[in-house]
Amino acid sequence: MNRRHCAAAAITLVCTLTVLTAPTQAFAAPAPPPPTASPGAPKKSLEEVRKEIDALYLKAGTATDAYNLAEEQAKKQSGEIVELAKAIVEGQAKIADLKSKAGAQAREQYRTGGLPPGAQLMLSNDPQMFMDGMNRVWQGQQAAKGVLGELTRTQADLEMYTKDASTNWKKLEANRIKQAKAKKQINAQIAAAKKLESQLEKEERARLLELEREAEYQAQTAWLGSGALKEINREASERGKKAVAFATSQIGKPYVWGAEGPGSYDCSGLTSQAWAAAGRPIPRTSQEQWRRLPHIAIKDMRPGDLIIYHGDASHVGMYIGDGAIVHAPRPGRNVTLAGAGSMEILGVVRPDK
Repeated sequence: MNRRHCAAAAITLVCTLTVLTAPTQAFAAPAPPPPTASPGAPKKSLEEVRKEIDALYLKAGTATDAYNLAEEQAKKQSGEIVELAKAIVEGQAKIADLKSKAGAQAREQYRTGGLPPGAQLMLSNDPQMFMDGMNRVWQGQQAAKGVLGELTRTQADLEMYTKDASTNWKKLEANRIKQAKAKKQINAQIAAAKKLESQLEKEERARLLELEREAEYQAQTAWLGSGALKEINREASERGKKAVAFATSQIGKPYVWGAEGPGSYDCSGLTSQAWAAAGRPIPRTSQEQWRRLPHIAIKDMRPGDLIIYHGDASHVGMYIGDGAIVHAPRPGRNVTLAGAGSMEILGVVRPDK
């Protein structure tokens, strides 16, 4: 009864799956207001505000990667639970059939006084019937052993499927909690950044955008000045060309964290969908792309390769040649072109190596 109860519980997981796989709604606590300066304290410069906003969006990017990874793991576990539930149903049907066969054998023995038909032939004085009886007894014994052995194996499989379903269910719940936590962090960081920007005058916001572009230009100029681009003149692979074509065709679409198209993207949503369009599925998040895809030297970079940014691998862009990338920068920005060296480069990976 316990095994049947466990199996039924595992099947119930599938029935509730559609509810639990719906997007979780988590609300961020209001972001604390930035500390108010005392009357005598100097006002922050726009450059300081820019750096503070950049830091907030960087934290949001890290949390977005955590959210996306938890979502991918939840999808995988949901699929595994469905497959396990199907295996449990099939196992139950198989056990019912095997028990029916075993019951038929037992009833046959009862009707013949406890002796199988072959054993009755063995009591005959006819030598041929005696030999036939021996053969039938042996076959009957083998059939009975086979049924019982298969029944035992199927019951063991059923117990394993039920245990695996329970384990995956717990992992699924844990990843739902991770998603909700990451979503709360993302919303809090974005809200804090937007609040800082909203406190600026119109002219200051325009100047802030100029400072952002100047910082990117200075970083790109320093990168080019290092000679990094001198040896980068390789041609894209056929799949790389398709990935670049897809990514550049998304230019102008807005950044939305957790999005992977077709109307909006986050950074790794863009790169993963571009390579999927090129026929080469890759991990969903920038951190997983960095961890699982082959690393290559910057000097060997070619269009279609992915450049991973920041020490925690929280951002990714696609190299398109001539020292440029296409990427989805951050909330409030659209998919755009940028200098490959405009941010801190962690390394380069090649999806089709």
